[in-house]
Amino acid sequence: MKKIYKINNMDCPSCAKSIEVAVKKIEGVSDANINYASEKMFVESENEIDDKKIIESVKNIGYEAIPNESVMEMSHNMEHSQTMEHGHHSEHDHAKMESGLEIRILKNKLIFGIIASVITLILSFGGGYVVAIPKNISLIVLLILATPVEFWVGRQFWRGAYYELKSFSPGMDSLVAIGTGAAYFFSLILVIANLVPAFEGSPIIKFYPYFDAAVLVTTFIILGKFLEAKAKGSASDAIKKLLKLQAKTAHLVDVNGQIKDTDINFIKIGDVLLVKQGEKIPVDGIIIDGEVSVDESMVTGESLPVDKKINDKVIGSTINKSGLFKMKAEKIGKDTFLAQIIKIVEEAQASKAPIQKLADKITRIFVPIVIIIAIATFLIWMLFGPQPWFVYSFVNMVAVLVVACPCALGLATPVSVITGTGKGAENGIIIRNAQSLERAGNIDTIVLDKTGTITKGEPSVTNIVLFSDITEDKLLSIAASLSVNTTHPLDKAVVFKAKSQEIPLSQIDDFKQIIGKGIKGKINGTEYLFGNKQFIKENDIVLDEKIDNKTEAFENLGETTLLLSDTKKVIGIISLADTLKKSAEDTVEKLKKLGIEIWMITGDNEKTAQAIADKVGIKNILSSVLPEQKSKKIKELQKTGKVVAMVGDGINDAPALTQADVGIAIGTGTDIAIESSGITLVSGDPLGIYKSVLLSRSTLKNIRQNLFWAYAYNIILIPIAAGVLYPLYGILLNPILAGAAMAFSSLSVVLNSLRLKALRL
Repeated sequence: MKKIYKINNMDCPSCAKSIEVAVKKIEGVSDANINYASEKMFVESENEIDDKKIIESVKNIGYEAIPNESVMEMSHNMEHSQTMEHGHHSEHDHAKMESGLEIRILKNKLIFGIIASVITLILSFGGGYVVAIPKNISLIVLLILATPVEFWVGRQFWRGAYYELKSFSPGMDSLVAIGTGAAYFFSLILVIANLVPAFEGSPIIKFYPYFDAAVLVTTFIILGKFLEAKAKGSASDAIKKLLKLQAKTAHLVDVNGQIKDTDINFIKIGDVLLVKQGEKIPVDGIIIDGEVSVDESMVTGESLPVDKKINDKVIGSTINKSGLFKMKAEKIGKDTFLAQIIKIVEEAQASKAPIQKLADKITRIFVPIVIIIAIATFLIWMLFGPQPWFVYSFVNMVAVLVVACPCALGLATPVSVITGTGKGAENGIIIRNAQSLERAGNIDTIVLDKTGTITKGEPSVTNIVLFSDITEDKLLSIAASLSVNTTHPLDKAVVFKAKSQEIPLSQIDDFKQIIGKGIKGKINGTEYLFGNKQFIKENDIVLDEKIDNKTEAFENLGETTLLLSDTKKVIGIISLADTLKKSAEDTVEKLKKLGIEIWMITGDNEKTAQAIADKVGIKNILSSVLPEQKSKKIKELQKTGKVVAMVGDGINDAPALTQADVGIAIGTGTDIAIESSGITLVSGDPLGIYKSVLLSRSTLKNIRQNLFWAYAYNIILIPIAAGVLYPLYGILLNPILAGAAMAFSSLSVVLNSLRLKALRL
């Protein structure tokens, strides 16, 4: 079982690690992962997950866990719907309000901090206090300003530090609290010393207060948190956009044919609904009356509307672009296609990419090392630094503590994952988890299943050749009149061709079907046969060399030939082929430009497979492969060291999709098999394969950039903060600048991740 929880009160990746450790200790929990950027925890268990145990465990270490039930999971019976309406109508609305409240609180704190910072700088100008204001008055005002900044504006850091140190896992909050706290309490002692007569003449009153460091560092970090919160909200826009797509009401048709408007929460499976032009389709279902054009771009990423007729399935939240139709509700609430997409995107955004494990390990040991470096900095400056030695020791220690906050490291991977998976969802690319996203970025070989991926998976008439004096329309009329009596795909393709050209059909008498060979029947007393060469020959019809050559030529192109004859001679040939998808050739070409090796796998014979491969430009072919053998072929490619992606229809190809490093299911609408694939392409367009690889590579590149700059930032600035440049160049890093640098390093990582939103797919 899997479940997602919203986690509140986290301030750094170390907080997330502490929560993960605590939750994993709960009996039955097999795994717990937190995406710090999305503030979501993804919990897995073999049995039912006990919310109370999870919430209590998280609460005990100072944080808050809220089950992240989707709005789509609301019950659709009337009584429960009314309860939900008056209660928590939408968990996402709640999360949105919560996020907005967090930003408002941070904004208020930031405004107060900025005002306090400006006044503190003015009062501290000129060495501790303004000359025109008595020193004691200046110190008292500084204390009055610094106290709320330290303990209200920076309350989250003190609270976090308490729980971090309590659980022996110091993190960012500990660094900030120790650093700014040291500056505040040293300055507090200085104020007391200046106000109490007993300290008159004491060396301590000669020191300057460091309220400016405490106030400005706290304000800068809150500024970073404020900007970070807004940017993280922008990263998860995909979920918000998907939720906005939901229809709110539906036109319910009752048993008497009366139409009444109702909330979609009241719709039950089997209900008949009327959908008007321009309206959103309320839920998933099947058309029972009418022919329309539907805009499915919200789930497929394809801009062109799709024509729908009776018995065609429609997806909830897509838009009826023309006409009027009635539908029967088949899936509601959490079972709808949109709900499934939202669930998968949420799970993906809460999951961790393998590359993040390195960052997690480093973060776990990073903070203790920083504290050791800070103490060593204080001692070295105290022993070897110039006068006033205490000032140098103290200031540099605080600078090290403040500049080393590991937020940028914690944000490097998850914000990219959130943005990348969201970008994919907007383009009909549903990425199951961060692992699939990362693996797809590393693939060097793609195996394409022919039917349904490269080709449409349904035959169509490609050529008609006449061997008598009848017209093409007449030949097609006879063939279609015979074929209309069967359900064979080839016969259905012939009927479709005739109907699309509005060719009239004739009544058939004495109809007979010979399975696997052909059909025959009489039209106005004349008997006709329609089938393969063997069927025609078995009925004593002679095939001359011209007919043999023509059928062989079509078969060499991978086409199937059906011969039409009367009782004496062949009248004509109709050839059919599983036609290429529109963008198949373009997809192969683009994948090759990415340096990817392309293979085609099919159950067809070598001749047919080669004909299709030649058309799209694929050189590597695996033909005559049975469905159960496909996974074995994938394994053979993997043994050669290739990182393999398998692309199939997601149903018959499930074993191969699972065996591949990345399984990509390509399908249409609700028939896609998302369970056995890491990536699902909602549209049947193979160009989605290229887009998913491009997106994965871009996201992985973005993560690497973020990690590089996060590491580089700490590697460069911690030594500078410790004062390594001072002996040669006299350069020190003021704690105030250290706070600003820390805040903007986190922001830069977030902003770099958000560049993925502009990626053109």
